[in-house]
Amino acid sequence: MNYSLDIMNFNSVTSPKRLLSLDTLRGFDMFWIIGGDMLFRTLGETTNYRWTKWWALQMEHAEWDGFHAYDLVFPLFMFIAGVAVSISLTNKLLYGVSKTSLYKKSIKRAIILIILGFLYNGLLTLEFSSFRFASVLGQIGLAYLITVIIYINTKRFRIRVLWFSGILLIYAIIQLLVPVPGCGAGMLSPECSINSFIDRLLLPGALYGKIYDPEGILCIVSASGITLLGAVAGDILQSDKFTNYRKVLILSVTGLVFVIAASGIHIFYPVIKSLWTSTFNLLAGGFSLLLLSIFYLIVDVWELRGWSFFFRVIGQNSITIYMATIMVNFSATSEFIFGGLASFCGIYEPIVLIAGLICIEWLFLLFLFKKKVFLKI
Repeated sequence: MNYSLDIMNFNSVTSPKRLLSLDTLRGFDMFWIIGGDMLFRTLGETTNYRWTKWWALQMEHAEWDGFHAYDLVFPLFMFIAGVAVSISLTNKLLYGVSKTSLYKKSIKRAIILIILGFLYNGLLTLEFSSFRFASVLGQIGLAYLITVIIYINTKRFRIRVLWFSGILLIYAIIQLLVPVPGCGAGMLSPECSINSFIDRLLLPGALYGKIYDPEGILCIVSASGITLLGAVAGDILQSDKFTNYRKVLILSVTGLVFVIAASGIHIFYPVIKSLWTSTFNLLAGGFSLLLLSIFYLIVDVWELRGWSFFFRVIGQNSITIYMATIMVNFSATSEFIFGGLASFCGIYEPIVLIAGLICIEWLFLLFLFKKKVFLKI
């Protein structure tokens, strides 16, 4: 899923400028998926430092309601995809590319992501009775498609904001007010939520949580909200009406307001990632806006970029490494190369092996980066 990252002003299609912060943020996000989470969980298990134990806990999903740092990884990726939608489509619409052409390309991308999701879930094992049709990549593809349709058909920034607000509001109404047979309305448990009921009724195959699926049908609709929020953030970054510092201020203040609002509403409408509650969207969207503002300020405004290369190498081939982790045994390679060294490290042996795994994955991506090989969808 490699989008063009050349951004241009709304009123001009000259002077393209590369948005390196988006690649960096995407790579930062993917780092936790490809081994960063294991590294810090293991640090917490093998050391007695309070901060490592705290961060190790943050590298686990909240059991049901609540929010840990690791719960941000997936929605942040979808938010970033939304920013890229704005950047890509703004240019194409300015150049007069037809809606039909954009629809065709977007549907194709969504279908490819759904198929890749099937492959990631083990389609080639041919065990269809236990196969899970819902997937992370499938949710990204369908939420991306919903966002594209809304974006193409709304020319004004405020209308897109209203669409985002409407998705969250209507979704909250469905979750809180629509009754589930045998349970009633507003029950946000794995057994009785409207999400779980619809997934058990309509989704074929196995569900991730047996009676619910965090990438289920209603979750996809809700997740399109944070993807659309990313597109709105992309509009702000491209606008020639604001200075760079004003853009950072708008994104960061809005993000902070979202976080505070979600924390307050959580009292009666819980933050639940597995159900993609509207409060979860608000909280994850708020943190995503804050992170984007920080990365944009450091990388693109202050132009402090040396440190970002590590993450940009990952970010420019995010789908490649996501699929490679399920297809290539990087752990065995790390054991082969670093096993001897690790054996001398005592209780830190698993930390050395995980660090080696991340190093090997990064060198693999660096090779592709140097050869200019990127998986484009």
